[in-house]
Amino acid sequence: MHQPLFAPLLASLLLTLACASAQAQTVYRIVGPDGKVSFSDRPPPDAKAQPVRAPAPAAANGAALPYDLRQIVNRFPVTIYTGDDCAPCASVRIMLTARGVPFTERTVSSNEDIAALQRLSGSSSLPFGTIGGQQLTGYSDTEWTQYLDAAGYPKQSQLPGNYRRPAPSPLVAIKAVEPAAPQNRAPAPAERVAAPVNDGPTPSNPAGIRF
Repeated sequence: MHQPLFAPLLASLLLTLACASAQAQTVYRIVGPDGKVSFSDRPPPDAKAQPVRAPAPAAANGAALPYDLRQIVNRFPVTIYTGDDCAPCASVRIMLTARGVPFTERTVSSNEDIAALQRLSGSSSLPFGTIGGQQLTGYSDTEWTQYLDAAGYPKQSQLPGNYRRPAPSPLVAIKAVEPAAPQNRAPAPAERVAAPVNDGPTPSNPAGIRF
């Protein structure tokens, strides 16, 4: 009699998620010896690295999550990276919403977004997602379901009725362009009035002297 394969697979997934939870959603800002800045999920031993931990998803309207679900979200936060006209991106979004999994969505549209995604995932493929420290490239319902199950997310939504998902935000924050300061224009030079030309003797200037 063959032993079912699901049990060892589930144990492997749990071990992977548990090992990654200590560094879940941690991205290191690395300043190299030459002053160049890069990003990685692993701090190098010979460079200055500043860990930046992404916040766990929260309801946009402040609705409180059930205690058990909140504990799972804190341990294994879910983040998806999506783009425009991306059918698989819509599929993963719909699946997470239908299952009631709180998640953060980061959009990738600008060249800066693409460069940041490549630093995080090693490629520019979309959708890209993370469940705790586990990375998932592309969308497979089976794969996503297995990792969500292993992380402990309930199979049916437990979100409160007033829960509202946070709005998607760009992967790279857009800086507001400051309006240019008005330039002080120099006053136009005054027009010079030409002196009258003295062409010859007149009753007031019999000698015809030119000035």
